[in-house]
Amino acid sequence: MTPAQTLQHRTDGPDNAPVLVLGPSLGTTWHMWDRQIPELTRNWRVLRFDLPGHGGSPAYSADSVDAFAERLLATLDRLGIERFGYAGCSLGGAIGVQLALRAPERVTSLALISSSPRFATPDSWRQRGVVIRTNGLDPIARTTPERWFTPGFAAAQPAIVEWAVQMVRTTDPGCYIAACEALASFDVRESLDRIGVGTLVVAGAEDETTPPAEARALVAGIPDARLAIVPGASHLTPVEQPGAVTDLLIRHFTTTWQESAAGPPAPAPVISPVPQQASAVAELESGERAALRTDAYDAGMKVRREVLGDAHVDRSLEETDDFTEDFQNFITRYAWGEVWTRTSVDRRTRSVISLTALVARGHYDELASHVRAALRNGLTPEEIKEVLLQTAVYCGVPAAGSAFAVAQRVIREETTPEDRRGAREDNEPHGN
Repeated sequence: MTPAQTLQHRTDGPDNAPVLVLGPSLGTTWHMWDRQIPELTRNWRVLRFDLPGHGGSPAYSADSVDAFAERLLATLDRLGIERFGYAGCSLGGAIGVQLALRAPERVTSLALISSSPRFATPDSWRQRGVVIRTNGLDPIARTTPERWFTPGFAAAQPAIVEWAVQMVRTTDPGCYIAACEALASFDVRESLDRIGVGTLVVAGAEDETTPPAEARALVAGIPDARLAIVPGASHLTPVEQPGAVTDLLIRHFTTTWQESAAGPPAPAPVISPVPQQASAVAELESGERAALRTDAYDAGMKVRREVLGDAHVDRSLEETDDFTEDFQNFITRYAWGEVWTRTSVDRRTRSVISLTALVARGHYDELASHVRAALRNGLTPEEIKEVLLQTAVYCGVPAAGSAFAVAQRVIREETTPEDRRGAREDNEPHGN
């Protein structure tokens, strides 16, 4: 890993003190922890870092939480830091979970603030990426105060609210979208029992982004975890209730560091799943026959959901019966598992090909779902317009005219910021 791909960071506190790493949430910088620094640096060497494209950090994007964890470990390696405590907020908390799973011998203790084993739904994060590609970060920045702070705090602290809005607004859009993709694929519900360090889980009592129920799910899954609910706080709890969070962190890390002073904990065992045979696994269906599920089916279903969205695929599967089941399996295995998974052509290019073919054949019901897929795959509305203009030359003006009408409707729905978007897709035909 090159130095440019490590994380921008700063350290405060005594050089010979134990290290405590603080991880930021999406859209913030290390300054979100400013109010904790005076007290924490009395006993710890505190390291804070910026996510790629946040603050002054170079825009080397990462599209998985594991990639963020890898870059942080590389940064710590360059500084000669072997063992450390870690506290992270929201996306920073997800990075902490990944660190505890990836390098359990290095993490002495963990604090997860405003975090979850799975943040919202993959569809919601990919939808946010579509909105940013079309409208930039301003719509997301303007809705930040209502997601991060309680109404009373936002009204009483207009300077902090403006600071929060500007932090989001000045983030690199490509890095923000990549981080959304990282959160879309983050799901550690089945891995929490492998976390072997003392863990504090903190939730704001009024947090609607990651409500206390998500914190309780973390506590239920992590063997040695405790829960703290902070009154009068929403999502950005360390900023809204700095004193309460600081006290919780000091108490937790003081205790867990003393308990771990005898030596590093043994690495948690990693149990590898038994490899699935390519010939398939038989699964009894309808009490009459076994349907073959191959690796191509599983890979195809994963890509199908990523491209078309969970809601769309779920509706298609709900409508499947004995008559259509084999066709759905065929589409998943061959279209999505054998073709869309190939790596010689990226998904953006495959979306261009799909749009063109659907216009040429007049499949406008399918076109709607693939316009949505094209936006998810990174095409902008301007690029989709250019594809459809090209089809007018080679597929005919009437075909392109019908395609423009379909695409215009879908693009309007998909690029409307979340706070102004109502129900959508309910009446859309279910393409493949």
